[in-house]
Amino acid sequence: MTGEKSVTYSSYLRIEDLLSLQQPLSDGPEHDELLFITIHQVYELWFKQMLHELVQLRSLLEDGNAAKAMATLRRVLTILKTQVSQVDILETMTPLSFNAFRARLETSSGFQSWQFRAVEFLLGHKRPGLLKQYEAGSVAHQRLSELLAQPSIYTAFLHFLASCSIAMPVEALARDPSAATAADPAVQAVLIQVYRHHPVAAQVCEQLVDLDEGLQEWRYRHMKMVERTIGAKLGTGGSAGTAYLRDTLFKPIFPDLWEIRAQL
Repeated sequence: MTGEKSVTYSSYLRIEDLLSLQQPLSDGPEHDELLFITIHQVYELWFKQMLHELVQLRSLLEDGNAAKAMATLRRVLTILKTQVSQVDILETMTPLSFNAFRARLETSSGFQSWQFRAVEFLLGHKRPGLLKQYEAGSVAHQRLSELLAQPSIYTAFLHFLASCSIAMPVEALARDPSAATAADPAVQAVLIQVYRHHPVAAQVCEQLVDLDEGLQEWRYRHMKMVERTIGAKLGTGGSAGTAYLRDTLFKPIFPDLWEIRAQL
């Protein structure tokens, strides 16, 4: 219609709004604060995309659509690899340059990223106590509460196996949605048979292992980056810093898929 502006690259992507969001707080400002803000905003955008894909993955598994589920898993894995590679950029910042503006962060901490918690909840690493960190009525509290009450991707995966005429333990299919995924010998016995007799379902298993491994790699690189930058200091916001991050390492999201490796 006459008078309407056509969509441009800048208007569609809201470039002016996007570029106005990086607001350093240090005096000067300190040169590396822009990098710090940019990298973490990019991480939050990737978390948003991962959540978008993981919700889709859960639906595809519930529908028994193996082909599209594996395509979605490949996309999530690629996003994870991109996130890991971005640590290289952040590691170009020295401890001195970070400490030049660190005090400006006050109580803020990456530990507060509700989107990363949402990713964990979706995958099955659910901890109701984390909701206390977010104000009641906030978007973060509401979204995490919803995910806490919904089936995880691992639960959807078990239902996917059942839809493939694979006999799953009834108890495993009726797990409390708010409970964290825990190792289950009965499920492991079924998974061994899946690997031996159901090649397509076994491919989905392997891609979930890839996803789990990718998340562990991200945790490791993040921990080493923090250790390289602040050493044994407490993290911003009073978090335990490197000590907390180290404690999260090598704890699989899908323990059953790891427990069976020696039996295959």
